[in-house]
Amino acid sequence: MELDLMVITVHPDDAELGAGGTIAKYVAAGKKVGIVDMTRGELGTRGTAETRAAEAQAAADILGVTLRVNLGLKDGFFENDEAHQLAVIRCIRKYRPEIVITNAVDDRHPDHGRASKLVNDALFLSGLRRIETRDDETVQESFRPRLQLQLIQDKYIQPDIILDITPYWEIKKQSILAYTTQFNAAADSDEPQTYISTPDFIQYTEGRAREFGRSIQATYGEGFTSRKLLGVDDLFSLR
Repeated sequence: MELDLMVITVHPDDAELGAGGTIAKYVAAGKKVGIVDMTRGELGTRGTAETRAAEAQAAADILGVTLRVNLGLKDGFFENDEAHQLAVIRCIRKYRPEIVITNAVDDRHPDHGRASKLVNDALFLSGLRRIETRDDETVQESFRPRLQLQLIQDKYIQPDIILDITPYWEIKKQSILAYTTQFNAAADSDEPQTYISTPDFIQYTEGRAREFGRSIQATYGEGFTSRKLLGVDDLFSLR
């Protein structure tokens, strides 16, 4: 199966928080969109790897993505080395996405920046035909996506592009709240409160989306960075 858009991020819920509106927008447009979680988020303070997996599937159902898979890398301790690069390369070559969105280049959570660098390096290497990978017993062809973008997560980074997600804000919000152990402070749990489990965090997330939206004369927006200069075909299509 080939994807139009792949969001490959380190923790279940990163995709929803950073690109949930974008995912919903392109699903509605008929694009094949997939989410790849690199780890199970097993070091999260609240919930377990098992509950997180169930929540991730619930969020995927809300967004309507074509697929959601997990690479099973070790949360907190994965490295940008050959073994991990090959795991990402195999995934990229299997689904051959035109566009890839991954974690922020730098962020409060150290996993985010490290995952961004890992994916960036793997995407380049995926285009080298002399690196051999296999899907089961089948040798995979080299492949490099046309465009790579990065999320803007907890730490503010000036975006290179902002996408209007106004019609899809409620779907994004629902997909985030599907992670009840992470974001629902009223959940029946004796687990400790965290930075992201209070209502303030959801309000902050909405505030960021409104800030980006205002920048492009929309209600809600999602911002992304690019590692390369982006060209446009038509100046009159720009806002």
